[in-house]
Amino acid sequence: MTLAVRYVSARSLDTAAVIGAPPGPGEVELAPAYVGICGTDLHIFHGDMDARVQTPAVLGHEMSGRVVRVGPGVEGWRAGDAVTVMPLRWDGSCPACRAGHQHVCQHLDFIGIDSPGAMQQRWTVPASTLIRLPDSLALGRAALVEPTAVAVHDVGRAKVAEGEKAVVVGGGPVGVLIALVARAAGAEVRVVEPSAHRRLLAEELGLTVWDPAADDIGALVGEWTRDAGADVAFEVSGAAGGVDTAVDVLGVRGRLCLVAIHPRPREVNLHRFFWRELTLVGARLYDRDDFERAVTLVADGTIPAERLISKVVPLTQAQAAFEALEGGGDVMKILVDCTDNTEGAAA
Repeated sequence: MTLAVRYVSARSLDTAAVIGAPPGPGEVELAPAYVGICGTDLHIFHGDMDARVQTPAVLGHEMSGRVVRVGPGVEGWRAGDAVTVMPLRWDGSCPACRAGHQHVCQHLDFIGIDSPGAMQQRWTVPASTLIRLPDSLALGRAALVEPTAVAVHDVGRAKVAEGEKAVVVGGGPVGVLIALVARAAGAEVRVVEPSAHRRLLAEELGLTVWDPAADDIGALVGEWTRDAGADVAFEVSGAAGGVDTAVDVLGVRGRLCLVAIHPRPREVNLHRFFWRELTLVGARLYDRDDFERAVTLVADGTIPAERLISKVVPLTQAQAAFEALEGGGDVMKILVDCTDNTEGAAA
């Protein structure tokens, strides 16, 4: 038996003993150490994904941990190896997979949403999903590799180049990670965020942040770009106003990268797209190269993961952690500790 955090109904989690599955052919059993709570987990918690999620559902896909045992036919992995998981299982036969876009498989199993996730003491997954972590990387910090991979993919989809000017609309965990990855790619970055707490954290990380409630964003962009407009904007807020801002800041032939999951259709100023020949690109998930790059960025300190971790809670306090995140502004990332110790929580 193993303890697991399960979603049972809207705004209700439990911590229950479940029967763990031993690793079969091509599988490994992991001992998750730390699991991050992300925006998608909050959507599940609110009941917004009940049509997709089968209850009771073990949550969690942002994780770090160690291999416990390997199943038949698994090579290259052994007990004690530090790993994270790219939580995607694709069919390999749909049109998207055949075109080389397995990460957006038309029958994708997103592990932690469509099948049991990492918020448990033992977790069995395909060996093909494992990403090796360097021994020097504390497991607490490594739990941010998955959201960093999201940011790496987003910056790649937007084709951010050295010297370009990028605006990130939304300074939550993913927005800050996008800003840091874009800065590492050589871009000049500005973040738009209404929360004072999140603005302060971003500023402490060396980012320039604007408050949409107090600042004239259009005027600031004009001054910053000499009226040319930004080269790229990332919409990470998930709000209608964020969409408007992301479109308005762009210059001629600017690129808008849509990152946030919008729960309903939004009005978009298509005249602006016509007049300035703008481009809209979607960015969903990641591939293995994005994960490998993310490991490097977290391990070398380009991503100061420990600064983004607001708190670490045990499995039994997961419900309270989800409730704390509902307020949004005063916390960034909360990790659930699936172990009996606090190794690496703030390292």
